[in-house]
Amino acid sequence: MLRASSDPAPADTGPPADDDLVVRRVREHLADHLAARARAAGAVAPPFAATVVDWLVRFTVDGGKRTRPLFAWWGWRAAGGAAHGPAATAALRAASALELIQSCALVHDDVMDGSALRRGRPAAHAAFAAEHRAGAWSGDARRYGEALAVLVGDLALVWADDLLDEALDALDAALGEPSARVRVREPWRAMRTEMVAGQFLDLAAQARGEEAESAALRVAVLKTAAYSVERPLHFGAALAGADPARVEALRGYGRDIGTAFQLRDDLLGVYGDPARTGKPVGDDLREGKRTLLLAAGLRRARERGDAAALDTLRSAVGDRGLTAADLAAVRVVLDGLGARDAVEAHVDRLVRRGVRRLGAVRIDAAARDALARLAHRAAERDQ
Repeated sequence: MLRASSDPAPADTGPPADDDLVVRRVREHLADHLAARARAAGAVAPPFAATVVDWLVRFTVDGGKRTRPLFAWWGWRAAGGAAHGPAATAALRAASALELIQSCALVHDDVMDGSALRRGRPAAHAAFAAEHRAGAWSGDARRYGEALAVLVGDLALVWADDLLDEALDALDAALGEPSARVRVREPWRAMRTEMVAGQFLDLAAQARGEEAESAALRVAVLKTAAYSVERPLHFGAALAGADPARVEALRGYGRDIGTAFQLRDDLLGVYGDPARTGKPVGDDLREGKRTLLLAAGLRRARERGDAAALDTLRSAVGDRGLTAADLAAVRVVLDGLGARDAVEAHVDRLVRRGVRRLGAVRIDAAARDALARLAHRAAERDQ
């Protein structure tokens, strides 16, 4: 049940000492903010609130791992930000705005990729299209679903700015200086631009049939590493007024660990368990995504002159009718070429290098331990 807008924001009851507690508090901040926004939207247009707003609220509050707010929180702590008190509460509320950016990105990404599932449930565009068909409404159900999904994503982006703005007012008041708003402007602006640029590069690589490993890595760095880890860390550190050396070390860690996260996701897209990932295995291939795993396999097949392997891989990319048997054949080829092992080894190297970067500067010990723990999750093969 979402809190009414007149209810107080989540109370500060001590420092978020572990990731689970941070995640719970982020959910509370999101529920508090979205309850107020939903009530305002209902006063403007009840059908809009009952459809677009309701979907966004449920999707944002009830789902997600809160990865970006987690990294922002530990960036704040790494830079010397308070572990508890009004400033800490405001900083975590500001970090919660990143989760609305994620809602925008996921909903729009599903439209662009034509993905039917998200978090184990119908994606926004698919759910709205199904509602259209069930009601036998006029017009094209697919276009209706996609149009409403675009609105959901747009609304998430707008409300992310609203939440951040409110949180920064509280943080500046707690710190007694109007500086957090100025400091956080750069990472907030850069993160959103990089997110869109990464999505463009992903789409362009698919359209152009890009096969270079360097291109796949560039997409991974911009679409995931910068947006999911590097900039959230930068965001949290900027809130706390981090010095340039600590910002540089945290961003370097973020690029390495964020890239490792994306490469792990690419591996799960071919080898994962849908019950754990919440999306069908093989969808990256069906959608024509040019991952490092695929690029490594294609390069190795070319170097070996293995025409059969090349044909198996190239024919699978963008094949919407790819079957379980087809996917199994792709796995056999990638394994035989050593592509999977090569990407696994790269993930391990990135994680080790990222953790080493944390030793380059003095940061809060609790934050160092938390960031090392989050980094090693990137190497877990079934996550």
